[in-house]
Amino acid sequence: CQAAAQKFTGGIGSKLCGTFIFKHEILSFVSFSRLNEAILPHAIICYFNALLFFTDLLPALNGDAKTMNFLQEVVDIMLAYIVESFDRSTKVIDFHYPNELLQRNNWELSDEPETLDDILISCRATLKYAIKTAHPRYFNQLSTGLDMVGLAADWLTSTANTNMFTYEVAPVFVLLEYVTLKKMREIIGWQDGRGDGIFSPGGAISNMYAMLLARYKMFPEVKEKGMSSVPRLVAFTSEHIYVYMQFSALMTDYAFQSHFSIKKGAAALGIGTESVICIKADERGKMIPSDLERRIIEAKQKGYVPFFVSATAGTTVYGAFDPLMAIADICKKHDIWMHVDGAWGGSLLMSRKHRWKLNGVERANSMTWNPHKMMAVPLQCSALLVREEGLMQSCNQMQACYLFQQDKQYDLSYDTGDKALQCGRHVDIFKLWLMWRAKGTIGFEAQIDKCLELSEYLYNKIKDREGYEMVFDGKPQHTNVCFWYLPPGVRYLEDKVEKMKRLHKVAPVIKARMMEYGTTMVSYQPQGDKVNFFRMVISNPAATFEDIDFLIEEIERLGQDL
Repeated sequence: CQAAAQKFTGGIGSKLCGTFIFKHEILSFVSFSRLNEAILPHAIICYFNALLFFTDLLPALNGDAKTMNFLQEVVDIMLAYIVESFDRSTKVIDFHYPNELLQRNNWELSDEPETLDDILISCRATLKYAIKTAHPRYFNQLSTGLDMVGLAADWLTSTANTNMFTYEVAPVFVLLEYVTLKKMREIIGWQDGRGDGIFSPGGAISNMYAMLLARYKMFPEVKEKGMSSVPRLVAFTSEHIYVYMQFSALMTDYAFQSHFSIKKGAAALGIGTESVICIKADERGKMIPSDLERRIIEAKQKGYVPFFVSATAGTTVYGAFDPLMAIADICKKHDIWMHVDGAWGGSLLMSRKHRWKLNGVERANSMTWNPHKMMAVPLQCSALLVREEGLMQSCNQMQACYLFQQDKQYDLSYDTGDKALQCGRHVDIFKLWLMWRAKGTIGFEAQIDKCLELSEYLYNKIKDREGYEMVFDGKPQHTNVCFWYLPPGVRYLEDKVEKMKRLHKVAPVIKARMMEYGTTMVSYQPQGDKVNFFRMVISNPAATFEDIDFLIEEIERLGQDL
């Protein structure tokens, strides 16, 4: 303690010595007999942070050094978390039930400010209980992994802290969005990359933008006069299955919506959810074109006006790709806007090996593509791409003169805010653009091909393995591998109703045990008349064949007594 105090002059030395005595952060990991030069820098930072508040940081006068010290501590916390996230010996999640987690830390907000040391403690606690979505054994969602270049871009974006609505306030970011959207349109197959587009908060919003544009294209008067000025409009998408499942004592209703965002968009735009007509899908989850045309003709006969068809490239559960070429023929024949929801599967366009699954996408009027999924760009990063240039501007512009002055000194077409529903728009482009610069198209291609290779490896390992049953026959088109695990206690039951009743409970129990042990995470759900099954999706670049082997062994370990 005295050695530490001797490094300072005046009263601060004795204050530092006293602080060591009461500072729990230091006492928790080192005794006074072991206090030495190695831990002094950390101790000194803790001491200063304990005396400092947010008012001491920039833009406070002479706050530069204090700000750098505080931010360096934050960076150290983040770097430690990153390293831990990629360590397979660490937990994917330190799970606690909500009430327990509320009690473990003081999360309440107070009237009085806390010290910067307290703020750092809060930062550590937040990450301690966060899900490690970068962990190689986290397979729970469509968006997984953590790219270091993308993370750096996210940090830089937050540092710039600007708005995407005009070139005036976001000159570089606006240009990068222009360049990247053009490149994505070229990859879709639109001539010379012509068209339009925008980055939105997510796939659901991108799909709603597409519906908005389709309605405006057919009935431009709706912008001023509203829905009362147009006939009854109807949209079409893959069926939303409603089934009644009865298993002896288990009687449950399930409503499944494979494309809930289309109904949400219809509700938000005043079209109404009842105006979304659901088209039958085959056993693999692909839309049946003959049923689409039949329902379009039926709608016309009732006096309705079909205006929008949403095809899917990579469904959420089965990973199915609708037959886009056949759907495009029908849309052309009936003069209907064709949209492709490629939020999950659109990134396969980057792969020469797999892009055939989206054959026909070049004929669409619009497409949703989420790089924050298969391309592992940090959330959020969702693009709407539109084939007709200028349509977004005429559909959405309100020409607010206090934002979009017409006498600026530059080309006003780079002021993107008036073609968006939002005014304030987050900078999502820099993450994707910087990652693309770092990887090149071939880097993204290799990353995507690897994920699909891992999913095929999983499928081949379990399709004939005892205790496993595939939800549908044949190799998956995307990285979605859907399967049941039948524990020994369920595997040999002859009563089919009882077997389904028990099997329905297996995946939830195994998933709960996964979270409690913290070893891995995989999603599950029912679908149609099928009881709960595992839906394994792979989009994490860190995953390996060994992680797939681990997952299989862990499912069997956690479910052997069920």
